[in-house]
Amino acid sequence: MDVLHLQNYPNHIKMAHKGELPQYQRLITAHNDEGKAVFAKVDETGPWNGVMNGTVGFSLGYTTSTTPADMTDDKDIAQYKEHLVTPPGLVNKQGSVLRFVDCPPGSTSPMHRTVSLDYGVVLIGEMELVLDSGETRVMKVGDVAVQRGTNHAWRNTSDTEWARMMYVLQPSLPISINGKPLDEDLGHMTGVPASS
Repeated sequence: MDVLHLQNYPNHIKMAHKGELPQYQRLITAHNDEGKAVFAKVDETGPWNGVMNGTVGFSLGYTTSTTPADMTDDKDIAQYKEHLVTPPGLVNKQGSVLRFVDCPPGSTSPMHRTVSLDYGVVLIGEMELVLDSGETRVMKVGDVAVQRGTNHAWRNTSDTEWARMMYVLQPSLPISINGKPLDEDLGHMTGVPASS
């Protein structure tokens, strides 16, 4: 995956993936030696990766690698920093994933399924959630989809404007319908590793 280097630009000025949307600020809290809340020493600018041949922007806002999260001695922050070097698949099977996705105008993702419970929130623009049954729903800014391991695709409804989604993904128990397991299927998503 290509990493888009943003460190030479101030927060909120440099546009994110492909220079189309504002960079988000990610604030991570921690504790000092006295137990007081402080901001963690982690870059507040989330790094971006280009997937789908560089046309879609993925940014790993945060991950945890245990459930429940182990925050003692900032173990979760150390594990997240490792994921910034070697990103997990769409789902981290041992913890959670916070991901931002920038979608170009008129784009539609491949139909895909993960074995997870996902919360998808529209932050910028308008997105259509497409299910493999043919059902669709248009989501506007602030709308949330609770994605329960179903086969689906995302479509940016605008022909001129980029859209941004925020997802929180957490692993689920295996799903089966009438005894048939529903496994992860990433469709034709290029540059996206299988969940790990």
